[in-house]
Amino acid sequence: MIKLSAVIITLNEERNIKKCLESLVDIVDEIVVVDSYSTDNTKAICNKFKVTLIEQEFLGYVAQKNFALKKASHDHIVSLDGDESLSEELQKSILNLKENWTHDGYYCNRFNNFCGQWIKHSDWYPNRKLRVFDRRKAFWDGHKIHEHVSFHENNTKVGDLKGDILHMTYQSYSEFNKKTEYFSSISAKAYFEEGKKSNFWKIVFNPTWAFFKAYFLRFGFLDGINGFVICAQTANITFLKYTKLYELQKKNKD
Repeated sequence: MIKLSAVIITLNEERNIKKCLESLVDIVDEIVVVDSYSTDNTKAICNKFKVTLIEQEFLGYVAQKNFALKKASHDHIVSLDGDESLSEELQKSILNLKENWTHDGYYCNRFNNFCGQWIKHSDWYPNRKLRVFDRRKAFWDGHKIHEHVSFHENNTKVGDLKGDILHMTYQSYSEFNKKTEYFSSISAKAYFEEGKKSNFWKIVFNPTWAFFKAYFLRFGFLDGINGFVICAQTANITFLKYTKLYELQKKNKD
């Protein structure tokens, strides 16, 4: 039977971290929390559980998660953020893996809660994430934002697990607005460093397509008002990203 390490990065997650830890404590053999010097009760809540708590200044999403991987005692990893937890079905699926691990990594669907509503459509579900993997075969990859798990070799085997990662996203519209502004800035900088370009047509077309795809093609309208808010904000973050990228291009040219 293999042993599992749960690895979590946190920053001011007092609202969600208890539920995260409760969903893991009977499933894994070790819980490692890497905290970026939270100023709320995150650390105090963690200390009520049997966890290894490490404080580390935030290095960026990719670097922070790779740092956390290295602190685990076991090679088989369950990786979560502080605002995520395992559904009961996913807990059972992961427990079964301990006696029947056959792949290099496993995808899980992520089920997002927005302002108290579980979102079942648009780009938000099923939101497949590879979060259970062998760290000897895989690592966190990406540039500043939209981090993802990549494998060292191409001939890897991946599977799917039943159950959901329960993700407590934004619980107010104002919180969503603030994060949209924040993530659009990070995305624009990442695009600029990667050499990607913005222009008038991308500023106009890309947000329009983002809304149409999420709201109509992926049935975002079935989630009611919050579905519309999410799809509109999807278009907005795309618009902000490309306008900020265009601004960075102009500054660099000047």
